Amino acid sequence: MTMNSIRDLEPQLAANRRYWCGWAGAAPDDDLPIYRTDIPHPLLNGVLRVRNLPIGDAIEEAKNRLTGSAWSWWVQRDSDEGTAERLLSHGAEQVGHTPIMAVDVTTVAEPVVPKGLSIRAAAEPAEIQRYVEAWAGPLGVTGNLGIVVERELNFYPDMVRLAGVVDGRTVGTCTLSLGTADVGGLYTITTDPDYRRRGIATALTLEALRIIRKTGRHFATLQSSGAGLAVYEKIGFRTVAHYDFYQLPE
Repeated sequence: MTMNSIRDLEPQLAANRRYWCGWAGAAPDDDLPIYRTDIPHPLLNGVLRVRNLPIGDAIEEAKNRLTGSAWSWWVQRDSDEGTAERLLSHGAEQVGHTPIMAVDVTTVAEPVVPKGLSIRAAAEPAEIQRYVEAWAGPLGVTGNLGIVVERELNFYPDMVRLAGVVDGRTVGTCTLSLGTADVGGLYTITTDPDYRRRGIATALTLEALRIIRKTGRHFATLQSSGAGLAVYEKIGFRTVAHYDFYQLPE
């Protein structure tokens, strides 16, 4: 899949499937990629698309593999046409509508690091432990983080974890996935609530885009929360599509 424009959606969807499947060792190119971590968060367990399968069979398989976890069903153009309507007809409820954003990294500014902030790559186990602790709270991941840290430690080797550090404390995060040829994917972009509005998330995002540009890729993609939308638009990201999220009754 060659990406020539931020509007080329398929490479972005492929990058996203690869990232989330990486949490559970699932196959991102399957017609029904299902990933389960048992981490109690609906983004960390789910179905990423359905193709060439009757929706009833797909739902039965998903429930068999995901019941007992908090999970979501993602719907975008990589699923069969009419998937959303078929899910709704089986009792699903739409629970989210999230922007997919992209930018041409050759058009964005160089990172400017706010005073007192250093940006470091978290790679060693102790660094990744602190990194997970920093993004878990803002993203709503609670409880014992041991399984989260373990899965981070066993993720794809092409992940770059950028930690924003102030006075020795990790207060911001940005994960960069470089496993797709034409596009870099950005995830877990967070800032500690006590350190917001200081430009930390912007600096981390711009540093990730600089790294993507250095690899020779031209594009970056992410899924934005409502709170992050204005930050990314200011950098140069544009909304190119949306993911719809559904949950099914047990």
